[in-house]
Amino acid sequence: MKKLSLLVSVLFLSFQFTIAQNLQSPEEFLGYKIGTQFTRHAEVVNYFNHIAENSGLVTYHTYGKTNERRPLTYAVVSSEENLGNIDQIRNNHLRNTGVESGSYDKSAEKAIVWLSYNVHGNEASSTEAAMQTLYELVTSKKNWLENTVVIIDPCVNPDGRDRYANWYNQVKAEPYNTSPMAVEHNEPWPGGRPNHYLFDLNRDWAWATQVETQQRIKIYNQWLPHIHVDFHEQGINEPYYFAPAAEPFHEVITPFQREFQTEIGKNHARYFDEEGWLYFTKERFDLLYPSYGDTYPTYMGAIGMTYEQAGNGGAGLGIDTREGYELNLVDRVAHHHSTGLSTVEVAARNVDKLNNAFNEFYRNSNAEFKSYALNGNPDKIASLKQLLDLHEIKYSTAASGKIKGRNYNNSRTDFTATGNTLLVNANQPKGKMVKVLFEPSAKLSDSLTYDITAWSLPYAYGLEAVASTRALNSGETTSPVAINNTASPAGAGYVSKWNSMQDARFLAALLKEGIKVRVSEMAFENNNQKFDRGSLVITKSDNRTTGNFDARLVEIAYNHNRQLSPATTGFATSGPDFGSPEVRMVNVPRIGVLRGRGTSSLNFGEIWHFFEQQLNFPITPIDTDDFGRINFEKLDVLILPSGSYSKVLDKPALEKLTDWVKGGGKVIAIGNAVGHFAGKEGFELKENKPEKSKDSAKGNLTPYNERERESIKELITGSIVKTRVDNTHPMAFGYDKDYYSLKLSNNSYSHLKNGYNVAYLGDKPEIVSGFAGSEARKSIPNSMTYGVEPMGRGSFVYLVDNPLFRGFWENGKLFLVNSIFFVNNDDLTR
Repeated sequence: MKKLSLLVSVLFLSFQFTIAQNLQSPEEFLGYKIGTQFTRHAEVVNYFNHIAENSGLVTYHTYGKTNERRPLTYAVVSSEENLGNIDQIRNNHLRNTGVESGSYDKSAEKAIVWLSYNVHGNEASSTEAAMQTLYELVTSKKNWLENTVVIIDPCVNPDGRDRYANWYNQVKAEPYNTSPMAVEHNEPWPGGRPNHYLFDLNRDWAWATQVETQQRIKIYNQWLPHIHVDFHEQGINEPYYFAPAAEPFHEVITPFQREFQTEIGKNHARYFDEEGWLYFTKERFDLLYPSYGDTYPTYMGAIGMTYEQAGNGGAGLGIDTREGYELNLVDRVAHHHSTGLSTVEVAARNVDKLNNAFNEFYRNSNAEFKSYALNGNPDKIASLKQLLDLHEIKYSTAASGKIKGRNYNNSRTDFTATGNTLLVNANQPKGKMVKVLFEPSAKLSDSLTYDITAWSLPYAYGLEAVASTRALNSGETTSPVAINNTASPAGAGYVSKWNSMQDARFLAALLKEGIKVRVSEMAFENNNQKFDRGSLVITKSDNRTTGNFDARLVEIAYNHNRQLSPATTGFATSGPDFGSPEVRMVNVPRIGVLRGRGTSSLNFGEIWHFFEQQLNFPITPIDTDDFGRINFEKLDVLILPSGSYSKVLDKPALEKLTDWVKGGGKVIAIGNAVGHFAGKEGFELKENKPEKSKDSAKGNLTPYNERERESIKELITGSIVKTRVDNTHPMAFGYDKDYYSLKLSNNSYSHLKNGYNVAYLGDKPEIVSGFAGSEARKSIPNSMTYGVEPMGRGSFVYLVDNPLFRGFWENGKLFLVNSIFFVNNDDLTR
C-alpha cells in the first residue's frame, strides 16, 4: 500500500511538472515581448485558454458575445483546492451579504478581487498587462491564491479594442514614430474608445443599455467581489493615478471603504517609489455618478477603484511627451501590471477585515428613506422592473392607501397607492444601491465633479414617486390585464393608445409591415371609450388593399403586448371622426443621420442604438464628408447629432438644407447642433444672452488657484429641471404638462415667437436635483427646451436637451419618436 501511495505521489508530481513545463509566458506564447506590439483580442483569448489548459489554478469562461460577435470572457484564478470548492466559496460569500440565504461559514471565507481591463478600447495597455498579471499569479505569486479568488476580465470592450489595435497595426511606422504629429498617434473618427454602438461602457454599469454590460452584470452579481479595479488610461503627459479617489464621495460610502482605498494606494506607492515611477492620488476621479466601473461596485459594497495610466489612443507604442521623455507601451504595461498584483497582495493579507466590513455594508436598517413608492404608466413601471431585475434588486406592490413622504413632484402632496404601485424597500441587501438610484437628490460634498450630478430613476422613467421615512407594507400583487385582441373585420378599424416606448415600437412594426396608421391630434370618444391625443387609429379604409389586414394587425399587437380597441364605426361620439383632417396619416419616414467628423460619436451612437435596438426602425447613416452628395429627394428626415457643423454646413450647404426643408423636409437637431442655426439668416432661433455684470468688463482678477473652482459657476453638470410642456402639440403626445429634463449644459435659446415651444422653462426654472452654477442658472430662464420652427412646408425640430443621453433617460425618448412620426409627417406630396 505504501508503494502504491508513493507511486501515485510520484505520478502526480510528474504530471504537475509536465504542466508547469508546458505553461508559457505571454512572450513565449505570442512570440514578442509584451508591450512591443498590440495584441488582437482573439490572441488574448487564445493565451488565456492556454493558461487555463496548462494550469490547475485557472478556469476560463465565456459570459457572452459583443455586437460584433467577439467573446466576452473572464478567468477565475485561485488555488487548486479553492477551485475545487469554488461554488461553495461563492455561495458562502453571498450568504455573508444576505443576498443568498443560509448560514455563513467564517472559517471558509476568502478575499474576492475582480480586475476589469480595457473598458475603453483605445486604452489598450491594460489588456496587455492582464496577460502578464495572469501569468505571474499562477507562477511566482500563487501563494496569494490560498485565501484569495481573483477574477480577471481581460477585455471588457473587445470591439473597441480591436477597432483601435487593428487601425494602429495598419498605420504605424516601422520602427514606430514617436512624434505626436505622426498618423499613428491620431485616431480617425470615432476612435477605439467606445463599443460597437459607440457607447462609453464605463458609464453604462447602472443603466445597462449595452449587451456587454447586461451580460457582465449577471456574472458580477454572482460574485459581488470585495475589491473591483477598473484599469484605464489618461493623457500622455500625466503619470499614473490610483486610489484614494477625489471628493465628492457619495454619502453611502463607508469610512472603511475610504480607509481601505488609502491602504491599497499606499501599497502601490511603495512599489512605484522603489522603481522611481511618478503617480498622483485624490484628484479628479470622484466617487459619485453611479454608473462607473468604480462607483457601481462601491455601491455594491466593494472597494471600487479606477487606475489611470498615461497613454490613451494617442500614445501608440511610444510617443514623445512634453516633459522630454518617451512614453512607451512597455512601461505602461509594467505600471498596470504592478498595481494589479499589488491589489491582490493587499487583499490576500486582509481577508478577515474585508469580509467583516462587507457584512456590515449590507446592513441597511438605518437608511433615511425606508421605502420608495412609484405610480405611473404600466409600461414605464414594467421597464423599470426590468432594470431592477438585472441588478437583482427586490421590489413588490405597495399596499393600497395614502402614502406620506418626500414627493418627487413638489406641487402634489397626496400620493395614493393602488394595486399597481411599485414598492422598493431600502431594507434589503442592496439597499444602499436602492438609495443611490432612487433618492430624490444626491448630496454633494463638493460641486467640482467629473460627471453628471443627477440621475434619480423616478424622474428618468417619468413616474410619480414618494420617498418614505417609514417602511411601507407590501400589498397583494394585481395581475396585469391580459391582452385579448380579436379580429373585427366588420368594423371601421381599431384604436391603440400612445403613452410609451412600447407603443412606439408597435407603431414602428406596423409601418414596417406596410400597415397604414393615423394619429389623432385631438382627444375623441368612440364606442363609449375615451382616447387622448396621440392615439393611433388604424382603419379598414386605409388598409383595404392589405392582405389579411385584421389577422396581421392582431398578430403584431400580440407580439408587442398592445391592446387594440375595435371601432364598429368611424363616427365619433365626441371629437374628430376617423376621416377628419385632425386624424392625420403617419407616413413611413426615410431617415438619414449624420455621422463622422464634426459630430459627437457618443450622440451618433445613442441615435444608432436607439433606432436599431430599441425602436427597431431603419435609418441611413451618412458621413459628414459626403454631405454635399446627399440626394435629399430620397430623405424625409435628417437628424443632426450633437456636434460642430461650421465646416459641414457652410453657407451653400445651409442654403441647400433650408431649401429642402421649405419643400417639406424635416431637420432634427440635437444638443450642440441646435446652436448652429441660432442667429442665422431666415431662422427665428436666437441664443439667450444674459446681461453681463459691470465687473465682467474688467480683467479677471480671480487667483490662479481658484480659477477652476470659479469656472463651475458657469456650468450645469447634469441637473434635472422641471419643464412646462404644451402637450397639445404632436411633438408632446403622450406627455403630461410637466416633464423632468436632464439638462447637460447651460445652452439657452429664447422662446420661439412664431414657432412652437413644446417644452420650455419660465421665469424661475425649478432645478429639482443636481448641480447648477450660480451664473449658469441666470442663463436658462425663459428658454426653450424642445421646439419646432416651421419653414415653408417643412420644419426644424430643436432638441436642446439630449433625450437619448447614454440611453437611460427613458421618459425623454418619446419626444424624438413624436418628432419623427408626428411632426410634419402627413404630407404625401413632398
